[in-house]
Amino acid sequence: MSASSTDRGLLTPDNCGVVFIDHQPQMFFGVASMDRQALLNNVLVLAKAAKIFAVPVILTAVESKGFSGNITPQLLALFPDQAPIERSSMNAWDSKDFMAAIKASGRRNFLIAALWSEACLAFPALQMLEEGYGIYAVEDASGGTSHTAHAAAIRRIEQAGAVSLTALQVLLEFQRDWARKEHYEEVMAVVKEHCGAYGQGVEYALTMVEKAPATRFRNEVVDPTRSLVSASLSPRED
Repeated sequence: MSASSTDRGLLTPDNCGVVFIDHQPQMFFGVASMDRQALLNNVLVLAKAAKIFAVPVILTAVESKGFSGNITPQLLALFPDQAPIERSSMNAWDSKDFMAAIKASGRRNFLIAALWSEACLAFPALQMLEEGYGIYAVEDASGGTSHTAHAAAIRRIEQAGAVSLTALQVLLEFQRDWARKEHYEEVMAVVKEHCGAYGQGVEYALTMVEKAPATRFRNEVVDPTRSLVSASLSPRED
């Protein structure tokens, strides 16, 4: 993609879309390239960044009724009016509905997060690159069945022209200037809830330096496979 499709090389809420592919329980189960809780946390950072800045979002799921289960509820809850695009192919670009949604967005750059990296990220990324789209793989919101598989997928799409980045980088790139106050509080809320030491530093500055009340969150971020695991391990009542 030409740099003319971005803001001098940077993404903005007006020049990109975000795609979430197959963040479903069965797919989370197979991830071994990173901690699954951290993976979900990063997915939510990316999703909240898109929601805060009104970036077009596409959700898609593979075989949700027959194999993979529904998209993780924390992600669905952020886009309650949006129906995920159902597919049978590992390659989302094989889906006419998915392809139509991409084209209908009017965007030429797409941030993609997917499970698993070696198939559901790599396949559409490679083919969308061939179609002239700018592809940005959100590396820490995607996962593979091993460290090697994930790394090889990222290398392959980078060699084809994709760019890799992180969920937090996306959030900060959309905000870019702290003088922009329109979404400042929302961005800070995401940082405090999801961004580890960075969020702790922000919370410390607010509560200890500026004497603000302590932040309280209403919803716990849980492992998307936890309920299934708990159900299988819970004692039987005979």
